[in-house]
Amino acid sequence: MPTADSVSVFAEGTFEEQIQELVDYATRSSQEDERATASQSFRDIIKPDEGAKPIEEDQERKRNALTFVLDRTKSLGDGSEQEIEGYFNLLFSHLLTLWPTNSPEIKHYVSSLLGVLTSSPSEHPSVRYRVISNLFNATSRNSALRLPIYTALLKVAANNGELETLRLSRKDVEKWLQEWDISGEERSQFHKSIVDAFIRSGQPETAYHHTLSYVSSLSSSSPESQSAAVDAIALALRLPSLFDFDPLFKLDAVVSAKDHELFSLLQVFLNSGLPELHSWLESHPAALEKYELDRAQLERKIRLLSFASLGFAHVGHDLPYSEVASTLQIELSEVEKWAIDVIRTGLLSGKLSQTTQSLHVYRSSARTFEREQWEALEKRLVAWKAGLASVLEVVISAQKRGNGSGMGEVVQQVTQTGEGVQVDAA
Repeated sequence: MPTADSVSVFAEGTFEEQIQELVDYATRSSQEDERATASQSFRDIIKPDEGAKPIEEDQERKRNALTFVLDRTKSLGDGSEQEIEGYFNLLFSHLLTLWPTNSPEIKHYVSSLLGVLTSSPSEHPSVRYRVISNLFNATSRNSALRLPIYTALLKVAANNGELETLRLSRKDVEKWLQEWDISGEERSQFHKSIVDAFIRSGQPETAYHHTLSYVSSLSSSSPESQSAAVDAIALALRLPSLFDFDPLFKLDAVVSAKDHELFSLLQVFLNSGLPELHSWLESHPAALEKYELDRAQLERKIRLLSFASLGFAHVGHDLPYSEVASTLQIELSEVEKWAIDVIRTGLLSGKLSQTTQSLHVYRSSARTFEREQWEALEKRLVAWKAGLASVLEVVISAQKRGNGSGMGEVVQQVTQTGEGVQVDAA
């Protein structure tokens, strides 16, 4: 999160003078008689009783004086951006000084002021952002106040399409949640507020990654868990560039939703192909509209995943166009278009050959990496090891002959040995 420099235009003078400035600003847009009444009421608060110590030494009277201002802060006020920022910076400065950070009073007033700062966020958005940022940086790292403060910052940034200015990462979020003195329920709610902010800002891909954190923060037995799990599955299926569904199956809340109709669709994308997708769609005719899914997009994704699965089985070898066409249920003439598409997604890399009507696969992603994939990798590593042994024999033979006549054979052996080993999960 970017830091912001505090700007206080009311910071000079005694406590009484500073609060008087705050009162004057808070009542600036009021009628003259209302301003006069407010000013008199403030003087009555700060006026010491006979024999009483001065207000600078009287915490209770200082709190009463600040409360007088806090109760009258219902808007940004009628001032320049510099005055608005200075007003709230000074208000928060005294608030954090006069009450313990875990007191009910400070929680109440911080919440109230954040409500003022997040209302009508299109008005003076940069000032709102700076003031809330200043407040976040002014609170201690383990303060529970940081939760509502950053949530307000998210709201302002999202409503103004400026979430990127926060430079928010999942690493930051996890670090903060370990520091803040908040409950598990509050942690989950914070994750949810981040997800909602990115959804509102039209950034569903980023929202999805924070959704994984949100769902994992929920107990699988909580009332919200199944709803959150279903939302996560639907979002993953809607994203056109998301092909890695394996992380969802590692979430307890998602596994607990195994009886939900979307869970069976998720399994199709993890393990099956186009026929199974069509069968699921026929069995759930209302699902597309219910979960805002696009049939053409789902078919494209399952075809690309099926293509990657074919490639995984042919790493280091030629994959015939005919096999691709059969699996993807497309015309032979469309294979190269789909091959280019799957290479662009990063799911597979290879070289097309129109002469042999095949795709030589260099690398391909597995949809999941479990026992079957580990066994396939083991076989390739064993073959690679055997190939290296063969290369070593050729090198030794060439050395014994004392010349470079065998190096062409060595290069050929190394080329053949290096194929078929590079794999990764989707």
